[in-house]
Amino acid sequence: MKDVAHMARALALARGAAGAGEAPIGCVIVDADGRVLGEGANAPIGSHDPTAHAEIVALRQAAAALQNYRLAPNLTLYVTLEPCAMCAGAISQARIARVVYGASDPKSGGVAHGARVWDHPQCHWKPEVTAGVEADAAGTLLREFFKARR
Repeated sequence: MKDVAHMARALALARGAAGAGEAPIGCVIVDADGRVLGEGANAPIGSHDPTAHAEIVALRQAAAALQNYRLAPNLTLYVTLEPCAMCAGAISQARIARVVYGASDPKSGGVAHGARVWDHPQCHWKPEVTAGVEADAAGTLLREFFKARR
């Protein structure tokens, strides 16, 4: 039940990103008590920053809140789309304990598809992964956003 509630916040952030003309991806990082430590929406276009993916924005906020680049070992990251290879690497570096994502990304995903960053022996930290939470809502949001731009 908590997963769905936190993913709902990530979806709201994704809708905000879409309204700003960004790919509709949202992310929330919570501690074991459900307290939000960081959240982000995709913003590479508006911020002129190719690394401003929702996960990176949320990781930066959480790190600032905790005053540490290695985050607490009990955090969960909720994101509406399977993380790309860049974000998967950053999640590993931050030592996020659990990742929950909505829609799969067969084209650019870095967790279950593509690079599969956390499956490499060189990866020093692999979070627990739960895929498919609110996948239909996340996928519909993405499809409608890109359909409107074609």
